[in-house]
Amino acid sequence: MKIKKNDKVLIISGKDRGRKGKVIEVFPKKNKIVVEGMNMMKKHIRPKKSGEKGQIVQLPASFDSSNVKIICKNCGEPTRIGYQISPGKDKKKVRVCKKCGKEI
Repeated sequence: MKIKKNDKVLIISGKDRGRKGKVIEVFPKKNKIVVEGMNMMKKHIRPKKSGEKGQIVQLPASFDSSNVKIICKNCGEPTRIGYQISPGKDKKKVRVCKKCGKEI
């Protein structure tokens, strides 16, 4: 999966289209992500103790990672991600912006 935790993303489809947010959680096996403040769902919580009232809490729900584009830190534009092998001894796989060509 090309998107990682703490990446800034732009949502390109769904009810939150055009909004930007930060990735909170990533589920690579399901190919899903959770973005802060996006795709909010309501969850009903039962009262735990007697005399306590139940609540309705809003939580961000996960959605497919194909519905977002990552925002490059260098050029500041929504872009696709490519991979390059870094030069040197370690030969690490590095994420690269497809628009400006710099490392993300």
